[in-house]
Amino acid sequence: MKTSDFDYDLPPEYIAQIPLEPRDSSRLMVIDRGINKIAHCHFRDLGEFLQPGDLLVLNETRVIPARLFGKKIPTGGRIELLLLRQKDPQTWESLVGGKGLTPGKRLQIENGPEGVIFADLGGALRAVKFDEPIDSILDQIGHMPLPPYIHEPLSARDRYQTVYAQEPGSAAAPTAGLHFTLSLIERLKVGKVNFASVTLHVGLDTFAPVNEDDPLDHVIHTEWCQLTSETADLINQTKEAGGRVIAVGTTSVRTLETAGNASDSGQNLKQFEGKTELYILPGYQFRVVDAMITNFHLPKSTLVMLVSAFWGREKLLDAYELAKKEGYRFYSFGDAMMIL
Repeated sequence: MKTSDFDYDLPPEYIAQIPLEPRDSSRLMVIDRGINKIAHCHFRDLGEFLQPGDLLVLNETRVIPARLFGKKIPTGGRIELLLLRQKDPQTWESLVGGKGLTPGKRLQIENGPEGVIFADLGGALRAVKFDEPIDSILDQIGHMPLPPYIHEPLSARDRYQTVYAQEPGSAAAPTAGLHFTLSLIERLKVGKVNFASVTLHVGLDTFAPVNEDDPLDHVIHTEWCQLTSETADLINQTKEAGGRVIAVGTTSVRTLETAGNASDSGQNLKQFEGKTELYILPGYQFRVVDAMITNFHLPKSTLVMLVSAFWGREKLLDAYELAKKEGYRFYSFGDAMMIL
């Protein structure tokens, strides 16, 4: 297995720059693995492929306006921070853009407090300690951390946020969930489809491509996740009743499988809270997830590898080629696929 095995060609015009309105007007490619069939529809048609008793598991993380701009003191050189993880009320692990940002360097944040580079954590990762807590003012001083392939400005901040986002902490959106509307969720509930939630705060690995020739040499970064006892109970009840556990997004997949691996073999799923380092590659045996909803991901990414593990690398890449021929939109603001 090589990283190049997960590569594919994607001309820039396929990369969605703006989200569609309404959210559920995006397209949906539905793959039925049992009969090896692919259907093309829209996300609003999701209920046609679900059954009463199915359980959709949503990641309720909320994206924080984690991109900050500022300057070095006293030189005035421009800097950019991407807040990734809060360590204490004033200290954040951050990706830092700018020269000479070594421990001890003072910073001035635009419209915000001063701070200092507290520690070098490797590469562009730094611990930054602000002179005062910034949680309460992030909405005023921060910018939404759009991926680097998005070049168009957002029409509104909430378009890079799921409609069910609750728990602040992500540096990126769980993009499979961006297709849901509140009205679609209500229609599915009327159809006896159930919902449960997990939390995984998306961090550094979203921005870290696999550069190693062998994907096994890639070190996946840790992310914090939580699966509550309530969600664990719902999943166990769904399994016992013969329903399907459908993960909405790769972040939900990682959370569910992390909890599954932490539970005793052969036992019911149990609650989990903590860091996950789960790196899902072809050959992985899924313990919890029966089906998934996901977007079309970047070449040679850990996300393409995860979905390949669930469905098969060749089948996934063939579906990506079909998606290009059919005019699907790719990446964060693009269309979706559901693999049953």
